Amino acid sequence: MSAYFDIPSDLQHSYTGLIGVHLKEALLPVLFGLVVALPLGQLCARFKWLYPPVLWVTTVLYAIPSLAFFVVLIDYTGATETTVMIPLTVYSLVLLVPAIVDGTRAVPQETLAAATAMGFGPLRRFLQVELPIAVPAIIAGLRLAVVSSISLVSVGTLIGNQGALGNLLADGLFYHRTPLIVTSVVTTALLAIVMDGLLVLVQVLLTPWAPRGRKGARRVRSAAQEPDPGAGAAASAGPAALEDAVR
Repeated sequence: MSAYFDIPSDLQHSYTGLIGVHLKEALLPVLFGLVVALPLGQLCARFKWLYPPVLWVTTVLYAIPSLAFFVVLIDYTGATETTVMIPLTVYSLVLLVPAIVDGTRAVPQETLAAATAMGFGPLRRFLQVELPIAVPAIIAGLRLAVVSSISLVSVGTLIGNQGALGNLLADGLFYHRTPLIVTSVVTTALLAIVMDGLLVLVQVLLTPWAPRGRKGARRVRSAAQEPDPGAGAAASAGPAALEDAVR
């Protein structure tokens, strides 16, 4: 069993240290991407003409191979973590911006009008009304961005000792040590699964009003399909009341 966790000294980290570096290089770019995508997505939702060019630019940047990014950046940032995290930040935008735009556009106009009538300014309305309602869509984009970022960090091994668990995979191939390859692949997959589960938990905590599971969805559909007895009584009493008023 020790063969799976006997980390070569050239990696300069223990097993847990590699996990920490991997998470840092994967999650910080998503956080930076979210900071950029929130105001950008809000602008795209308000000014519809802005969304197509922004989406085009982010999609084109996403299509650039990470190795090409490294070649351009390495002259400025060197063989460092920054060189790995900048492309991951750019890649996260193509997933986060559409999620934020879709979530913001899904807010009912009646809700926005009510918030404006209550004196909410644009910023307060966004933070207290639009953003909470858009949480499910934003979390969905975050889940994709985080899982993608965790998998792409390993590419950093191409520019030296910056691939975290990807370096462990490279060492396993170099030294012909299959247990190290297994450890790298399984740990990366488990990190993605755990982080995805944590984001689902965050969504549950932030949206206590949302229906949960099949039972919740079934209750929502039943409530939508069941006729309102009060409405039926009012409808049947309506003609009689109108007739009495005319008399």
